[in-house]
Amino acid sequence: MEKKIVVSGIRPTGNLHLGNYFGALRNFIRMQNEYDCYFFIADYHSLTTHPHPEHLRQNVKDILATYVACGVDPEKVAIYAQSDVPETAELYLFLNMNAYLGELERCTSFKDKARQNPNNVNAGLLTYPSLMAADILIHKADFVPVGKDQEQHLEMTRVFAQRFNHMYGTEYFGQPQAFNFGNNLVKIPGLDGSGKMGKSESGNNAVFLTDEDEVIRKKIMRATTDSGPTGMNQEKPEAIANLFQLVRVLCTRDVYDTFDAAYNNCSIRYGDLKKQLAEDTVRFVAPFRERIREILADDAYLEKVRRTGEEKARESARRTLAEVRHIIGF
Repeated sequence: MEKKIVVSGIRPTGNLHLGNYFGALRNFIRMQNEYDCYFFIADYHSLTTHPHPEHLRQNVKDILATYVACGVDPEKVAIYAQSDVPETAELYLFLNMNAYLGELERCTSFKDKARQNPNNVNAGLLTYPSLMAADILIHKADFVPVGKDQEQHLEMTRVFAQRFNHMYGTEYFGQPQAFNFGNNLVKIPGLDGSGKMGKSESGNNAVFLTDEDEVIRKKIMRATTDSGPTGMNQEKPEAIANLFQLVRVLCTRDVYDTFDAAYNNCSIRYGDLKKQLAEDTVRFVAPFRERIREILADDAYLEKVRRTGEEKARESARRTLAEVRHIIGF
């Protein structure tokens, strides 16, 4: 039986953090032995924020090194930069011809980004779902590992695929599905008490896989808490529930149960919880940080990994695009 195809990517907007690892990279590692995988660095997507060229180049290298350091095997999967596969941009153009303004403007992520950055509401931001669809459909993917914030984009990918099929009287594109190893799509909370872990202006909402030990300790100790529970077995507010989620992921079950019991009987000391979480996070991150440094120091190896992935990805992309062009009538 032919292996199912999995496609996923991460934007090169800086170093990767624990949310990226638990939300994507850990699944990448699990998938690579069972599926035909294409994992890309979404440098086209990052252009919506107008990164400096030097930052873009370095960020691509950083993420490439992090993929490998976390255990993604370039001999088993295609790891490549989105910009190394120009066929993606052409498919993006074709999909945009059949993507309508109203549906793009209703996209939740577009509305959020437009509200947050009203002076940078560009066409790339509006058509972000079309480019994401092109990333997926260029390899005719069966599955896409996505977090909750990307579920709507994947739904739109299925709409674009169906629309193409209907318009040209074909069943060429399938219906890619969300992929995860549990009952729920993964979401790792940030340190600011709300939302998911991600990059922020201060850099204190996320623990990055390249953070030094003391930086990690300081970030964890500054994590948002409250004055403590006021009643037995009360429901945890969002900021505290988020902190406990980090403990659940990074500490042992015994540690989690101990602090959970202390919260429920109103004896918890957040300082003790944070200290334990900080030390466990340091132990978790340190091996990744050192391996990333080793890989970044070997430019020849990084270039080999990138070009090997490009070759695999372009072989697949050329085939899809040739068939799409024929279907359309070119």
